Order: sequence, then structure tokens, then C-alpha cells
Amino acid sequence: MLKKLRLNFSSLFGLLLLVLSLWAIASELRQYNYRDILNSLAAIPKSRLSWAIWLTALGYVVMIGYDILGFNYINRSLSWNKIAFTSFISSAFSNTIGFALLTGSAIRYRFYSSWGVSAVAIAQVIAFANFTFWLGMFALAGLIFVINPLTIPTQLHLPFATVRPIGVIFLLLIAIYLLGSILIKQTLTIRQQDFRFPSLPISLAQIAISSFDWILAALVLYAILPSNTPLSYLEFLGIYLLGMFAGVVSNIPGGLGVFETVILLFISDKISAAAVLGSLLAYRGVYYFLPLLLAAGLLGIYEIRFRANSLKNINKL
Repeated sequence: MLKKLRLNFSSLFGLLLLVLSLWAIASELRQYNYRDILNSLAAIPKSRLSWAIWLTALGYVVMIGYDILGFNYINRSLSWNKIAFTSFISSAFSNTIGFALLTGSAIRYRFYSSWGVSAVAIAQVIAFANFTFWLGMFALAGLIFVINPLTIPTQLHLPFATVRPIGVIFLLLIAIYLLGSILIKQTLTIRQQDFRFPSLPISLAQIAISSFDWILAALVLYAILPSNTPLSYLEFLGIYLLGMFAGVVSNIPGGLGVFETVILLFISDKISAAAVLGSLLAYRGVYYFLPLLLAAGLLGIYEIRFRANSLKNINKL
């Protein structure tokens, strides 16, 4: 009976994720006419679109490093193919659907627990991966916001004229984290949860991997912007990071609407809004939809095989 309950729960969970993926795609497509999407994709040179797809693939490979580092941090071992499989599906769903602490965490728990990883260890890996995501954002955005501060449009209603104060705050947070890795060796208890600073090499690896992830994500969109875009990649990276930060904080699936608004506010005076919107639609298609469709397919195949194997085991009893 217990095995049957577990089987039904696993099947239900897999079905729920598939439904969520379809809902995420439908909710985004509802905002636009499908002809506009097809036209915007058709207007992008195939060479640029190809670059965007390859950069997206590389970005999702880099994201696997979050979980690999997490297992290294808790001194646990698991085969890389299992980590890569779980990380890709988790990242694809959480990036598009949003609510990463729910979607990504549930997927990690679903797979890692089936491979014998304890609930405590999974929780530590999840916390580590989510923390790594923010470390890269703070480090990269902090550096760029201080070196090349953007003037904040008044429409955003922020209490700063430029993003430099935000950059300073981000860099201070990174400095505190690195100092903690060097100086604090004992375990800290925060809200009844034990927390241990990673070693300095792991902390630096967190920042490096996450920063590279953000650089690649911005490159995907930069690659499919109109070729006459009068922005250097460094200038665009600052705009992208500010837009993504606003989108992630909003917790709207994929930052939908918030991210586009920030991008348009900064560059629509340099490029036509229609051209920018076309590139943004293509970016969402390449960076969000394609990985989500692939992840949903892999999840479906896994669930079918898992159910078949479970039924065989039950029948043997």
C-alpha cells in the first residue's frame, strides 16, 4: 500500500509540473499575438539566433555547477549525470514559472530523495544553490554599478539618482560573505537552522560560477538585439542586471513585464520599441521556452520509466 501511495504521489507530482509548464507558456503567450512572435523571430538573422541558442545551452551547463558545488559543500557525493539531470529540470522550471523556492526545491527533493540523499542534505543543497544565485548577481552587478553607474529613470521611483549606491551595498554584502568564509569556522544557528560558511575556495567558486551564468544570460539577449544597437555589451549588462534584479524581486514568473519595462525604459530611446520588444520575445522563446519544453519532455520520459519500473517491482511482491 505504501509503495502504491508513493507511486501515485510521484505520478501526480510529475503531472503537476507538466501542467505548470503549459500554464507558464500559455500565460506568457497570452500577452502577445502569435503572429507578432513569429514575425519577430523571423526578423532575427539565423546566425544570431543560433548564437543565442548555443549561449543558452552553455548557460544551463554552467547552472549545473550550483548543485555540484552544493554537494561538495556538504561533503556528499552523487554521480554528475544525476546532478546534471536534476539541475537542468529544476532550473528550466524555476526560471520560467518563478517561485524558485517552491518549483526548483520540489524538483530537487523529488529526484535527490529517490537517489538516497537525506532530506537535510537536500535542504542544504537547495539553500546553497539559491544563495549562490544571489552571490553572482551581487558581485557582478555591484562591480558594474560602481564602475559604470546607470542613471535611474524617474518612472522606477527609486530613492537614488544612479545605481552606484546599490552597487556599493552589493559589494559590501559580498565582502562580508568572503570575510565570514575566512574568519568564521564554527557553525552558526539562525532561526533554529545550522549554517556554516563555506571555505574561501568554495565561496570564490560560487561567485565565479554564478557571475558567469549571469554574463551568459545577458549575452543571449544581447546577441539577438538589432545589429545597430548603440550599446556596448558592458553598458547593456548593467541594464540587464538591473532589469533581472527587479524581475526576480517581483517574484512574477520569469520577471514577466517587470524585466521588459526596465529594458525598454533604458534603450527604447536608442532603438525602436517594436524592435526591442521583438528581441525580448525571441529571448524568452530561446532562454525560457525551449529549455522548459525540453525539461518537460525529459520529466515526462522519466516519470513513464519510473512508473513502469515501480509497477514491475510491485508485481514481483
